[in-house]
Amino acid sequence: MMTFRTSIVTSLFLALACVAMAQPGKQKRADTLFNKFSFVKAAEVYKDLIRNNYNKNYATRRVGDCYAYLRNPAAAARYYKRAVEDKNVPIDYYYSYAQALRGTKKYKESRIWMQRFKDSGGVANTERFEKDLDFMAHVFSAKKQYFLKRTRINSKFSDFGAIEHDGKVYFASSRDEGVAIKRLYGWNEQPFLDVYVTEKDAKKRVTHTSKLKGDINSIYHDGPVTISKDGKTMYFSRNASNKYGQENDKKGISSVNIYKATLVDSLWTNVEPLSINSKNYSTQHPALNKDNTRLYFSSDMPGGQGGSDIYYVDLHQDGSLGTPVNMGAIVNTKGAEGTPFINNEGILFFSSDGHLGLGLLDIFGTVADDSNTITDVVNLGVPVNSEKDDFCFTMNKDGVTGYFSSNRRGGRGDDDIYEFFRKPLLRVRGQVVDAINSKPVPNSIINLFDGDDNKIAYMVTDKEGFYEINIDRNQDYKIVASQEKYIDDYRNFSSKNISSIESEIVANLILNPVQKVVVLAELNTIYFDYNKHNIREDAALELDKIVNLMANTYPDMIIKIESHTDSRGTLSYNDKLSIDRANATYEYIISKGIAPSRITEHKGYGERRLTNGCQDGANCEDEAHQLNRRTEFIIIQIE
Repeated sequence: MMTFRTSIVTSLFLALACVAMAQPGKQKRADTLFNKFSFVKAAEVYKDLIRNNYNKNYATRRVGDCYAYLRNPAAAARYYKRAVEDKNVPIDYYYSYAQALRGTKKYKESRIWMQRFKDSGGVANTERFEKDLDFMAHVFSAKKQYFLKRTRINSKFSDFGAIEHDGKVYFASSRDEGVAIKRLYGWNEQPFLDVYVTEKDAKKRVTHTSKLKGDINSIYHDGPVTISKDGKTMYFSRNASNKYGQENDKKGISSVNIYKATLVDSLWTNVEPLSINSKNYSTQHPALNKDNTRLYFSSDMPGGQGGSDIYYVDLHQDGSLGTPVNMGAIVNTKGAEGTPFINNEGILFFSSDGHLGLGLLDIFGTVADDSNTITDVVNLGVPVNSEKDDFCFTMNKDGVTGYFSSNRRGGRGDDDIYEFFRKPLLRVRGQVVDAINSKPVPNSIINLFDGDDNKIAYMVTDKEGFYEINIDRNQDYKIVASQEKYIDDYRNFSSKNISSIESEIVANLILNPVQKVVVLAELNTIYFDYNKHNIREDAALELDKIVNLMANTYPDMIIKIESHTDSRGTLSYNDKLSIDRANATYEYIISKGIAPSRITEHKGYGERRLTNGCQDGANCEDEAHQLNRRTEFIIIQIE
């Protein structure tokens, strides 16, 4: 029967194992939230990792980054101060700490850390840094956050507004190659825009045959689009035939309106205008939030902040729309804001020429506090933004890939679609296996150490022996696998000189089993009744464990059997009794199918090897004597 103390120890181990297994998932969750600009939520998960001492240095840096983006220099400085105490900290954090110190008006300390950044090889415009009163104005663009990936979507015409949905990419394009009768738009003498769809990562060229089927495409401009999460409703922009501007002005601007369509038998049909449309102003660039309860759009309707603003409208269950709500002065400016996008964490991204940027239209992300109120906007920096127009930013559910559009130099056509990815998180992953049978070793404790032999992360392998842990780039590491049935194994590895597109390092670990049958079979002591050699019922259960170990886990294992008695009785009698017990044990095991050749000896040692002081004449209780009535198993060969 399990003792109370054993129960507590077992429960504690299981609890620690659950915590260890949960940490990598938490770090992945925190990193995903961070990439999606959900900084409040990300900070809380990173703090939990710090409390559990899991990858603590990494999590500390990230909390500092979260508070920096939340424009809280005091909190950012607290965490950056801890971060820079790590001698392996990336030097960018010297710069970040210097910025945070400036934000708290600690100018002398700030200059010290700025100098340390430069002395460590960092490059920065000190004069610009000293004049910048907004301590985080350039933090996001201080280092490259995004990287570009080649896409086959673009043509020599205008292509923009790409979104992914259910493995397909939808976008607007003015390509009309292959069509006999071309409809040209007088403004730029290009064909009118239509909505196209193609498989993600399609190898073949996108032609007019990829136009969306149904009633979305018309004789006017159509697109870009947004699609409900159930895939049955589409909202899209279409320019109307009417014009608005000064009264009786024949050169008025063609208005753009938002329409809705439904999917019927694989065709988009039942097109209808939204109630928020007007012949006096434009509504365009629709974007749905995650639960499809709000539709965001841009409009130059009266009462806005400037040329065009970002608005949202509530979508009611009965299909009706609420009243448009302006996103306010933090998002909207006297300039033009447009092409909103909401990621699945509820974060708004948009384009603007009114916020401080790198060129004409730039792409910005919003920062929200713990009440989900937008408190600031962040320029996404290069290479997402350029000196030209950059717009139509969309992010996939993973938070690290997506699309944007730009008319920058070097493109294929007028506007081009660019696919982006954030530098992938680097992880070490592997499998822990048994050195003898190559079977996975579940519930192995994995400890990760940095180059100075400080433990920085840990977890428990899954039922297939697999593990994965996020790591920093440009560092040296050691990973150690431990399990009570095995001798520890470790690997030294480095993340230095790893390509920026690489996302993982594989480090498999091989554990040699300990040379103890009791441990390997999780064996309890096999006892015999006083003056008897028959196999008791509880002893049979233990011997079955040995049979299973030899038959299924280590089919080449060879053992020997040693049997012992207590001191009561004569020496010769106990010798015979122990031999009988050894023989009974041997016969039981081979009766279960184990070859006799795999048991080299089965000897009895009588009372010659007592485990306690209960020799002849000693006053011992029966429980003490029973400890000496035992059978032991010694591994001779395991492979």
